[in-house]
Amino acid sequence: MFSNPFAELSASIPSVVMQIYVIVMFVLVVGGTIIDVLHKKSAEYFFEAARQSDKAAVRPLSGAQKGSIAVQTVAVDVLTSAEFCTTKRRVAHLLTMYGFIFFLLGTVAMVFFYPSAAAPTPTVWPLLWHLGALMVCVGGVWFWFFIRVDVAAEGYPWYRIVQADLFILSLLATNAFGLLWSLLQAAGAQVLSSFFLVLFILAGAVLFGGVLWSKFAHMFFKPAAAYQKRIAKANGALDNLPEPADRTDPATRDRHSMDLLKDAPLDMGLGIKREQPQHY
Repeated sequence: MFSNPFAELSASIPSVVMQIYVIVMFVLVVGGTIIDVLHKKSAEYFFEAARQSDKAAVRPLSGAQKGSIAVQTVAVDVLTSAEFCTTKRRVAHLLTMYGFIFFLLGTVAMVFFYPSAAAPTPTVWPLLWHLGALMVCVGGVWFWFFIRVDVAAEGYPWYRIVQADLFILSLLATNAFGLLWSLLQAAGAQVLSSFFLVLFILAGAVLFGGVLWSKFAHMFFKPAAAYQKRIAKANGALDNLPEPADRTDPATRDRHSMDLLKDAPLDMGLGIKREQPQHY
């Protein structure tokens, strides 16, 4: 937990090879995301949505207001994942997200700045790397077995795999194999550690090289979508949706198309939220 596994590995694999691997993975992510944006026309969609929102705006927003909304988006939708409606799903997502960030930061620091045993590695980096991998494993396993919609609500078995699962499975595999490789290497189990090192490298290649076929690029689109949604609400465009009905206003209540609901109570209970869906 407190030693740099990449420094120990440099005795058998040159540090430059590890650095090239990390750079290649970075290039694959950037290239895959760009191709994904062009293929799905995501950027075109967001720019067109922004143009339509500005055109339909009831309350034009200043640059300062848009900047404030951007800060709110980062603080609420990105850093704390407030869009998730259940606490369990939100906690599992935060564990996985921050664990992955810690894992990446630790990898870059140890591979590029402390690549060999000759240069002592500050304890914080291997600790952050191992802690991040463990957080991803906990959050990812929790999600895979207990929170996934098709398992928790639709009754599919946990081992049913579809293309959309490529990201979470390769993410779990990369962190789990990396953690096992490091622990076995520290314990002196050379054969097993070499085995999990190979799996770690392959899983990382699938994770970062499979952007076009996984939900990896989705991480970059969600903040943009959340920002655009907040802008549409703030300027009154509401993405071409009607204003929320205020049933405390008699004029709004009386123009309701169903006479039955005119005098209905404002609080009608939990409705479909009365209980969690189970295998519908």
